[in-house]
Amino acid sequence: MDQKVRYEIEFPINSSPQLLYQYISTPSGLSEWFADNVNSRGEFFTFIWNDSEEKARLASKKAGEKVKFKWVDANNKDSEYFFELHILVDEITKDVSLMVVDFAEQDEIGEAKQLWENQVSDLKHLIGSV
Repeated sequence: MDQKVRYEIEFPINSSPQLLYQYISTPSGLSEWFADNVNSRGEFFTFIWNDSEEKARLASKKAGEKVKFKWVDANNKDSEYFFELHILVDEITKDVSLMVVDFAEQDEIGEAKQLWENQVSDLKHLIGSV
């Protein structure tokens, strides 16, 4: 398997940081826009899309600001890859945006970014930020 590369994308979102945080940090919030279903048991989250399942560990979180999920293998051992959702608030304008940090293989970055754009678009519709 090719080495994956890190990339970041930022999405402006018309929302309060508190509301947005609920959608990026809870299984119920994530299952409304990120995956078809999200279950959690302790620090482990299972993300379900159609017929596939991926498991991640909630590696860190800062209330109202960010969450970081590390992908894990079948034995719940951390992989080197993660995704992070970070809420940014401009100090002057108070504009809110969502920064996504993720990994993809070099030739799949465009596709991966498109997927995030679609998912974040669903999130914006949910919270009325269109």
